[in-house]
Amino acid sequence: MMPLHTRTAAARIARQLSLAAAVLLAAGIMARAQDEAPEDYPPGDGRDGAFYACTACHGFKLVAAQGMSRVQWDATINLMTSKHGMPALEGRDREVVLNYLEAAFPPRAVPSRGFQNPFIK
Repeated sequence: MMPLHTRTAAARIARQLSLAAAVLLAAGIMARAQDEAPEDYPPGDGRDGAFYACTACHGFKLVAAQGMSRVQWDATINLMTSKHGMPALEGRDREVVLNYLEAAFPPRAVPSRGFQNPFIK
């Protein structure tokens, strides 16, 4: 077993490395978000609100890649608020953001699996 002073030093180094990793991760996230602008995404009422609500934590490209129904977008906002510390979107602000996300990034069609015999169901 390691002596106490060695374990304490190892724990301190581990904490410092964790903090350094968190700072580097945050810097990387911010750098990605700074490369984006609301104008990069489909125009519509609520684009700026959705963009800035989401890019507080991650790039908006992640949001734009999702493609979900209104119910799924609503559940995602609830999840981000309850589990990840997103400031709550309420009332008219929430409605506007949901309207934008639903219109701009709807569910995608399931890709075709090639020819499908219409007589086999």
